[in-house]
Amino acid sequence: MAKMYHAPSDCPVCGDELITVSKGCLHCGTELRGQFAGTEFDRLDDPELDLLRVFLSSRGNLREVEKHLKVSYPTARSRYDAVLAKLGLTPKGDEEPAVVPQRAEEWSADQEESEYGLPLSQQDDLLARVATGELSAADAAKLLGSSE
Repeated sequence: MAKMYHAPSDCPVCGDELITVSKGCLHCGTELRGQFAGTEFDRLDDPELDLLRVFLSSRGNLREVEKHLKVSYPTARSRYDAVLAKLGLTPKGDEEPAVVPQRAEEWSADQEESEYGLPLSQQDDLLARVATGELSAADAAKLLGSSE
């Protein structure tokens, strides 16, 4: 079977939400026409859907997401929170949704800089070292402060 592509969720002309007007069976050729509503998951791209699949199949274990994505725990958490925000869900304890990258390709932590001027991957490594007790919070704060 040929590769199936993910349909856009927004109109490329006006930006409004697109609806599905036709569905077809690849096996027998049956076709349905009408106005079919989409879901909030239609807005997610393949890497975001993959993150959700891993999260759900591991029964909500972000450590499994971290291993699957091969990133630090804070990065996995940040990406998960971004997916929640894109779905219109606010992570528990947050009053506003997280800042959401427009596309999962923008998730590359090595390219983005934190508010402290460090690449996010280095900031995540510092936070992970604090979480494991390898580095004290005070030492991490000094390291973050010296990079401004």
